[in-house]
Parts: sequence; structure tokens; C-alpha cells
Amino acid sequence: MLDSNLVGHIAFDPTPPDLPPLPPGRHDLGIATERDAVLVVPEGLSETTATGAPVPLMVLFHGGGGSADKILPMMEAHAQRRRFLLLVPQSAFPTWDIVIAGNGPDRERVEMALAAVAARFAVDPGRIAFAGHSDGGSYALSLGLTNGHFVTHVIASSAGFMSVHRQQGAPRIFISHGVHDEQIPIERSARMHTALLKDAGYDVTTMEYNGPHAWQPPVVGLAVDFFLSP
Repeated sequence: MLDSNLVGHIAFDPTPPDLPPLPPGRHDLGIATERDAVLVVPEGLSETTATGAPVPLMVLFHGGGGSADKILPMMEAHAQRRRFLLLVPQSAFPTWDIVIAGNGPDRERVEMALAAVAARFAVDPGRIAFAGHSDGGSYALSLGLTNGHFVTHVIASSAGFMSVHRQQGAPRIFISHGVHDEQIPIERSARMHTALLKDAGYDVTTMEYNGPHAWQPPVVGLAVDFFLSP
């Protein structure tokens, strides 16, 4: 029987926090000495946490060769305006472990980062998204479908592949891809993923747009609406 960690299983169950919430701003979570996970806490969230209301959480994965600093500008303003927590892990190496050799240190980092967030905030169990672009989109698809026991939404932009050895739950899925993407052609990625996922019974929304291998701001806005809509 396969080790659940090796297939990408993450042990996470949102529980009442036992530490005070972090103030607004960007915070390194202290789970790694280099390429630490970053948490964005929006302004005004203290009003929500004071009432004990749970807060939506998006986990955002950067692309190959990327970093938190590179991917944050695509989503940080949405987190501030719509008041959801934005967690941005960083791969230990230039891209995510699953792209190189399989689930390993990055899965462990994500698990640790999620625990650190849940220790300080009441996370809404009905609004937990895994999102990402390019290699990060592939990672979001792969880990999100593997961990549907707590991931409710998967947002994949220009994802090249999905590697799922054990499916759990039924997260809703938003796939976007540029029709002029020369790096990862849409015919052998998004369109194939959509067909396979729909055949498997998943609720899939697909957005094809007139663009290259890049996450377009209007599409990002639609993805956020998808995440936060009833």
C-alpha cells in the first residue's frame, strides 16, 4: 500500500485557533529558513475574526522558476478587497517537487504552512482553494484533487499536467488557458483536463481566452468570483 504522503496527502482539518491572529500585511510564517511561506492578511479582517466568523483561504502556487514575490501581484489586491487569507508557499527548488520527482519536501511545507495559518485564524471549511499558474497550476490541480477532503475549490491557470494517484472529495474546478499559449498548447492540456474531469464527475468551469502563456487580470477576477460565490 502506498504511503499517503508519497501520493500527496495533506493532513489538515481546520480547528479553532489557539494563537492570536496576525495583524494586516505580509508575514513570513517561519517554516523554512529560505523561500519561506508568505501569508497575506487583508486590512479589516480583524473585524471578522473578532466575531469568530470563519475566513476564506486561498493557497496560491507560483510557476516554475517563480517565487512568492512574482505571483503575489496577481492575487494580493483581490485578497485585500474581498478579505480572504492568501497563503503563498514557495517550492524548495526552482519548481515544485511533483514536477521533478514526486511529492516530497514541498508537500510537507504546504502541510506545515496550513497548520500555521489554522493556529491563528478560523478558516472557513467551505472556502479553501488551491490555485496556481503554469507549474503552480499543475500543482494546484494535482494536490487539490488528491486532498478534496478539505480543498473545496481548485483554480488552475495554464496547467500542463495533473498527477493524481488517489482522489478524495469533489472540489469545484476552474480551468483557464490562453488559446495562443505556445509553451503549453491548450489542445494537450486544458481541453484534455476538462474532458477527463467532467467524465469523472467533477464540476468544472473552463475559461479559454485570447492570449499567451500568462494569467490575464480579467480571468483572475473571474476565478476569484468563482471561489467566493455561493
